[in-house]
Amino acid sequence: MSPKQIALLGAGQRGQLFARLLAQFPALARLTTVAEPRSEHRNIDGTQRAFADWREFVAQPKLCDAVIIATLDRDHVGPALACLERGYDVLLEKPMAATLADCRAIEAAQRASGRIVSVCHSLRYQTGFRKVKDLIAGGAIGKLVTLDLLEQVAFWHQAHSFVRGNWGNEDRTIFMLMSKSCHDIDYLAWLADRPCRQVNSHGALTFFRRDNAPPGSTERCTDPCPLEPTCVYSALRQYVHTERDRWPAEVVSADHSEAGHLDALRTGPYGRCVWKCDNNVVDHQIVALNFADDITATFTMTAFTQRGGRLLRAHGTEGELAFDENQITLRRFNAARDVETIPTPAEPGGHGGGDARVLRDWLEALHSRDDSRIVANAQESLKTHTIVFAAEQSRRESRSVSPAEM
Repeated sequence: MSPKQIALLGAGQRGQLFARLLAQFPALARLTTVAEPRSEHRNIDGTQRAFADWREFVAQPKLCDAVIIATLDRDHVGPALACLERGYDVLLEKPMAATLADCRAIEAAQRASGRIVSVCHSLRYQTGFRKVKDLIAGGAIGKLVTLDLLEQVAFWHQAHSFVRGNWGNEDRTIFMLMSKSCHDIDYLAWLADRPCRQVNSHGALTFFRRDNAPPGSTERCTDPCPLEPTCVYSALRQYVHTERDRWPAEVVSADHSEAGHLDALRTGPYGRCVWKCDNNVVDHQIVALNFADDITATFTMTAFTQRGGRLLRAHGTEGELAFDENQITLRRFNAARDVETIPTPAEPGGHGGGDARVLRDWLEALHSRDDSRIVANAQESLKTHTIVFAAEQSRRESRSVSPAEM
């Protein structure tokens, strides 16, 4: 069995992660080609070819077996369609695309090409989340009735990624519920395992706005701002006086010296005051979902938490379950004093080991030509993306929306 030759399209934070993960599976694959506009991110050890962007790559005769698409969200559909047409198998970073029409186009292209496509819904592959799925599907709490999932974005993560960073303005990327939480809606739909009949959603950009800027604050933390030393959103604390070669600080500059990061803050997006950016995505949102067989679910995404991570509660006719990513707590009604705890420690590899499993299962499918272990293929992902688009339409139009009408 020869290792599959893989091209990486987009070598930002996620692309670099997949490059590192590929190195863990040398018998299955090797990274031979990179396409990335930024020259400082383009040189990855072991690769043989480099292109300035995905268009240059697809303009060539077929160069390898498969591609990993980790470009920015709005740039997913172009390389996905082009690569499927040229006979490449695809690992596609979530979200599939920025519009429902483009998601449908990718799904149709997969069916027409017959190629293997996996979408990176990593929660389905993470050990703890997978265990919750197995327990519910196995009847551990009887018939599932309600689900409640909280995504704690964390105040600093919101400021980094969704105010100052790449995903702060949906005109450049996509709306917040899709960019951050299509994972979560997908996971709730996977647990319910029923068609979604109706969606209601509310949310807004409440805090990270110019009218909330403290008096005396400047446009940048480096101006200098007199409030910076005590501000919890200080860019100097977040990106300079820290481990600069680790996420999130590492994304600020390819030069990880103190001077390099300071210079990046003076001119780049990450040095801006969090109340004076061009962000327009929500900083909190709730979604209520009604599935067939009267299963109901709620989802809350909020920036206003100290810690990140997800908290899940599931309620059934015979028991209830709570999950905090570190431990599952199971309580059954027929044994009120019997509380079962199941440790679920996170594993290395991104998303608690989920990213590594997404990649491994996709690589094994490439060799076997059997994609039955891929639990988030193009068809499944399109189904749950449709729910997310319905939820955002509900938020914008202040009405209940059925995914069937999308």
